[in-house]
Amino acid sequence: MCSIRRGKPLSKQIPIISIIFLLASAGIVYVSRAPLRSPGSHGFHRFWAWEAILALAVLNLPVWFYKPLAWHQIISWLLLIVCVVPLVLGVRLLRRARRARAERADAALLGFEKTAELVTSGVYHYIRHPMYSSLLLLAWGIFFKAPSWPGLALAAVAAGCLVATAKTEERENARFFGPSYESYMKQTRMFIPFVL
Repeated sequence: MCSIRRGKPLSKQIPIISIIFLLASAGIVYVSRAPLRSPGSHGFHRFWAWEAILALAVLNLPVWFYKPLAWHQIISWLLLIVCVVPLVLGVRLLRRARRARAERADAALLGFEKTAELVTSGVYHYIRHPMYSSLLLLAWGIFFKAPSWPGLALAAVAAGCLVATAKTEERENARFFGPSYESYMKQTRMFIPFVL
């Protein structure tokens, strides 16, 4: 593992990095305020995944563009570019099916998650969690900016939290949508089409 730091010594960067982390973290806390009051919800696990990804991004911020043609930077950019695809496709389909139901007025759900119907077309025909797939690609893309042991630990925490998020959300969806969601789970993969 390499741990390259460019520019100012890390000790001089810590105050700025800490401020960036705290401000971004405050935004994540604000968006996650309802799920944080509901520890059994998928949003609770997602909060911790977001925090781990943020910590990883802040850790690697000083080397974001350092040696752009290094092997790890090329892998990083590929993962970061690809992570946009499932995100955009997933959000677009959920917005189309966004008619909220009164019975799905769970405060722990974000607005776009309160869909009135089970979405199984487009990217959802191949994977159940395109947005979590996007976050997994994002986390590992950020990790490869400057592979290090602390970065590996944060990427692993993010991945573990995203798996917990997906599994918890699947239990919530099975309760809400019933047998149709259980059937859907048998026909699709969790994160990677035809693989996982």
